[in-house]
Amino acid sequence: MLTKLTELNRSAWFWITLIVLCIAQEAIALYYQYVLLYDPCMLCVHIRAWVLAIMFAAILGLLLRNSRIGLIIANLLTLIAAGGMLERAYMTLGTERGWVDGSCGGLESGYPAWLPLDQWWPAMFQPLEACGLTPWMIPQLLSMADALMLISGGLVLVMLVMFLNSIRAAFNQ
Repeated sequence: MLTKLTELNRSAWFWITLIVLCIAQEAIALYYQYVLLYDPCMLCVHIRAWVLAIMFAAILGLLLRNSRIGLIIANLLTLIAAGGMLERAYMTLGTERGWVDGSCGGLESGYPAWLPLDQWWPAMFQPLEACGLTPWMIPQLLSMADALMLISGGLVLVMLVMFLNSIRAAFNQ
């Protein structure tokens, strides 16, 4: 089984699938914003930034998948970005459900001064409303916050397994 994980991790299809998933997530976010007219909050644009970071890490993984150290680095970077997305998704769900308070800074972007994504690309990364309820993805069953928790939680688990397996494979060869 561990050999199969290593083969999957070195597969271009694994990394391409991850890149396509990120592009789809960003496209869905923009569809909800510009077609369905659900403006993003601070947490939402932070999640978009983490998805972009996952995509860049996946591109790195695609390029470095045949290098032991490159694969470890790409897996670690993807895991860190997925962890950041999971934390923001948790705060979004907590804000929506009412068990997290004060996690949203209003219409401030909250980006560090060295990475002003809201100024570089406002159409994608500028918050336009306060945090609260997220739109339904599946009416009365799955909100956007629920979906983000499922996606980011699953991605953290997958990348944790891939990262640990890449370390194991590097030391066993």
